[in-house]
Amino acid sequence: MRNLKSLFVLMAGLVVTHVNAEIQWQPKEIQQGQLVRGSGAKGCQLRMDSEELQVDEAGRFVFGFGRDYQPKALLTAHCPGQAMQAWELDIAQREYRIQRIDGLPPSKVTPNQDQLKRIRKEVAAAKTARARRDEREDIFEGFVWPATGPISGVYGSQRILNGNPRRPHFGIDIARPTGTPTVAPAAGVITLVHEDMYFSGGTVIIDHGHGVTSSFLHLSKIHVKEGQRVEQGELVADIGATGRVTGPHLDWRMNWRGERVDPELLVPPMPAQ
Repeated sequence: MRNLKSLFVLMAGLVVTHVNAEIQWQPKEIQQGQLVRGSGAKGCQLRMDSEELQVDEAGRFVFGFGRDYQPKALLTAHCPGQAMQAWELDIAQREYRIQRIDGLPPSKVTPNQDQLKRIRKEVAAAKTARARRDEREDIFEGFVWPATGPISGVYGSQRILNGNPRRPHFGIDIARPTGTPTVAPAAGVITLVHEDMYFSGGTVIIDHGHGVTSSFLHLSKIHVKEGQRVEQGELVADIGATGRVTGPHLDWRMNWRGERVDPELLVPPMPAQ
């Protein structure tokens, strides 16, 4: 998906354009972690780099870029009765917060074999919960904050524990007391409810359509069931301190397919507290 050299060679005979009267997308200025929503592709076949995009009957589509996505991407469109078109997209590169912590006991850094077995099982369950590809309108209706409060962790940050880089943080942390309500940031279908995952504790995943999901981690109480539809602003769970955490907060994460995108880019600034 990320090897563009061969793609640009194959597309060398095509005209790369930046303006089209029908196919449009927002935002135009794209950065790492961005979720992009578009329209005007009714009946067209679209690809982002080498990955085919889902286009619904209204011609709407979605794509996204992860934390470390390369500086360039190629969007191509093959529409009925038209020559293939291509757009070279610039992906702004971001700088992320890096924190080094040394002197930790090994048991606090590396899970044992039994724990790893449990973690793999839970990762597989989450992957299955994100596998839906519904052509619902939910993803195009906008997003609100699932909870408001001080932001204690940001997308893309990373810790280096005892000299070993850990997985980056792919969500945004909102620090609020245990029991604070968490609501759906957009409408969707609940695809995962788990009371106690190893890392994330109480966990809920909402599918918003077109391969876009929200995940809520470290919950103290869950108010929804798998298969249930929720509307924007509807109560989903309560903030907690379950799983591997140092205090109560909501960890809100989002995916487009296998790309982990930044939720903060989809909502207005956090209201003043």
